[in-house]
Amino acid sequence: MIDAASSYAIGELPRVRSHPHAALVAMRPRQWVKNLLLFAGLIFAAKIGDFTRSFEAVAAFVAYCSASSAAYLVNDLRDAEADRGHPTKRFRPIARGELRVEAAVTLVVLLAALALGIAAILGPVSLAMLLAFASIQVGYSFGLKHIPLLDVLMISSLFVVRAVAGAAAVHVTISAWLLVCTGVLALFLALGKRRAELVLVGARLTAGRRSIRGYTVALVDQLIAAAAGAAVVSYAAYTVEGHHSRALVVTTPLVVFGIFRYVFLLQRQGMGEEPEKVLVGDRPILATVVLWAIVCAIILTY
Repeated sequence: MIDAASSYAIGELPRVRSHPHAALVAMRPRQWVKNLLLFAGLIFAAKIGDFTRSFEAVAAFVAYCSASSAAYLVNDLRDAEADRGHPTKRFRPIARGELRVEAAVTLVVLLAALALGIAAILGPVSLAMLLAFASIQVGYSFGLKHIPLLDVLMISSLFVVRAVAGAAAVHVTISAWLLVCTGVLALFLALGKRRAELVLVGARLTAGRRSIRGYTVALVDQLIAAAAGAAVVSYAAYTVEGHHSRALVVTTPLVVFGIFRYVFLLQRQGMGEEPEKVLVGDRPILATVVLWAIVCAIILTY
């Protein structure tokens, strides 16, 4: 007897989604969690109680969620044919034909206009950062994602841009060490995603992205170890660089545990292809992130 999971794996597709639902899924709202990084400048500058700056941070968050969704739609439009041969990406709305090309293009234009409009209101620096973010996304979608190592470095740079943009939106400075930590931690997650893809695709490398062919599990494991170490060191350096953040050194064990737990999930359970799912789906990691946020809020406030 073939169970439900097996039949799903060999080609049975889930129920066709309605047009509004397909459009929402194609915008990938679960990926918006990445844009929470835009609040880093507000939080680590201890300006959460400032209503004006909090409003500006929320506006920046909305702008980057819109820009991110537009970029995902552009990527899916370009990769629709290749996605149809991928084990999991074939379920994306555009690849399945649930969202028409014309509708997707219209949605891209509307989302891009919203993002640019908000960024322009926040100021020239915010607009420049959003344009840089969009340029990296476009370059990634139009070919650079197929170049091994450069693909993960570009993903990492997007997180650094988010952090800088969040600080620019609320007119505060952000620690250089915190930016370094953000970059290498994003690199760590991107490498974890590549490892999960290697495991998922296995022998059928033609079913995965072209850059995957330039990686091996052994190589990626070495790079993950290096990125994890750099993330911990840079975070520790941030906590001791100034009087306003030194007490945060007590949160370093939480960061170490979160990184170690993620590596454990990569090695033992093959998770990591969608980091946001691991973040909200693994209770130990979710609890660690919540506890870290609470401790940081207490320290930075009092």
